[in-house]
Amino acid sequence: MIRYILRRCGQAIITIIAVSIIVFIILHLLPGGLVRAQLGQKASPIQVHALEVQEGLLKPLPVQYLTWAWNALRGNLGYSYKLSENVSTLLSEYVPRTFLLVAVSLLFAVAIAIPMGLWQGYRRNHLDDHALSGTMLVMYSMPTFLLGVVLIVVLNIWLPIFPSTASNFGGSLSIDATDLALPIITLSLANVSYFSRYMRSSVIDNLLEDYVRTAKSKGARNRTVLLRHVLRNSLNSTLTLLGLSLPYTVSGSLIVEALFNYPGAGLLFWNSAQTRDFPVLLGIVLIIAVMTVLGNLIVDILYGVIDPRVRVQ
Repeated sequence: MIRYILRRCGQAIITIIAVSIIVFIILHLLPGGLVRAQLGQKASPIQVHALEVQEGLLKPLPVQYLTWAWNALRGNLGYSYKLSENVSTLLSEYVPRTFLLVAVSLLFAVAIAIPMGLWQGYRRNHLDDHALSGTMLVMYSMPTFLLGVVLIVVLNIWLPIFPSTASNFGGSLSIDATDLALPIITLSLANVSYFSRYMRSSVIDNLLEDYVRTAKSKGARNRTVLLRHVLRNSLNSTLTLLGLSLPYTVSGSLIVEALFNYPGAGLLFWNSAQTRDFPVLLGIVLIIAVMTVLGNLIVDILYGVIDPRVRVQ
């Protein structure tokens, strides 16, 4: 197990290094360059040259990358020339909110999708299975922003239960629970439709396996077979999807945050894109990429815990 974890950690480190190189390349491919983005298109050549010397942009690219990577490891991701604040300070305030939103929504989605998919697989081709499958297919086909708009209309306009925009912007995680409701429901429903369909298919496949017939022939009840045998084997595909869905969920959170005015990294990314605040944009891309890689690493470790065959391979 230790060797398996070390191997997965090594792969995660290589992926993060590759992502950092891509982010660094993007930094040097910005329209007009980072200097023009700070000084404007009307800056004189003398001003441009002075800033290039100040920020070390005239050094060879490998030297620039090593300097940038070392600063990033120390938490120095640059300076927001639009907000007049260090990027690392901004991210320390906004990213935890996005992490909270993604983590809670995935937790709710898995908690709902697993028993739903288990029930649908057991009740396959019955009326309740067809009703749930049709509902999940509709939600699966809806873009995240459209699902959010529908929830605003239903739960804010027709039934004024939850606010449609966040109101509390204080502190790193200081936000009212009601402000979290609609963003979490939106991301959770999008993921429930994704997880439950695969959970249902996995349950149906496992119900046809020999070990299920053997357990039933020994007198085991259907509930015991489902919970002790089918559920565990069916979780493998769900955990795999959980890792694969992290980039989709994080990107969806960017749209959701902008839609609900939720004060997270997505809203900061949206506002920075409007003002061409490139250091903030690239800092968010790097941090979100690292979060996604670490999330997949955790899922891989859990996958190895549930299925010993993965550790052996």
